Amino acid sequence: MAVSHADDFDAADYALAHDLAAMRRQYRFAGLSEEELPAEPYAQFAHWFDEAVAAELHEPNAMVVSTADASGRPSSRTVLLKGYDRRGFVFYTNYGSRKAREIAENPHVGLLFPWYPLARQVVVTGTAERVSREETASYFRARPYGSQIGAWASEQSSVAASRAELDAAYARMTARFPEGSEVPVPPHWGGFRVTAQVVEFWQGRENRLHDRLRYVRSGDGWHVERLCP
Repeated sequence: MAVSHADDFDAADYALAHDLAAMRRQYRFAGLSEEELPAEPYAQFAHWFDEAVAAELHEPNAMVVSTADASGRPSSRTVLLKGYDRRGFVFYTNYGSRKAREIAENPHVGLLFPWYPLARQVVVTGTAERVSREETASYFRARPYGSQIGAWASEQSSVAASRAELDAAYARMTARFPEGSEVPVPPHWGGFRVTAQVVEFWQGRENRLHDRLRYVRSGDGWHVERLCP
């Protein structure tokens, strides 16, 4: 069922009420220099990630994953980072979901970590491929029971007739795999690892003269370049 509130929305009134043109913050954080960067981006990411956790940001491992289909039409959504090392950044999903279908058509993806309270962003561009079933199984066993059942119950990205239909599917799966029993990994569910080709670290600075330092893969190593803000 299509729902529209177009008749209730007045864009001019909204803009006046919120004064969007005037919405801005003056960032007064320490900068980011080339001299302080480690030789590869994963060490810098680990440093910033630790600081995001220490700052008690809400879900610091939340990241926006952007994909595109074979014709180049993009889509984005927020998922949770579940692992990272020098091989790349790992997340898990239903392999029938839109993002997984698009990755199958076009493995080039983008990741964005939006750490707004710290005036920081990390932007990753790379290629995604499935992790091994062993790695998927190891992570799946660590998930809470409800999340394990949800992976079986939800045909992610498909159209559901109602919330009741989704709840009924969940109930069927709890009957099939009672709490306390071992829940197997769904064959349609697993992980992706994004191998980075470019990683940009963005630090907000005063007067919109932000620091943007970008690692670019070069052979077996990386080189760093500064971007104008």
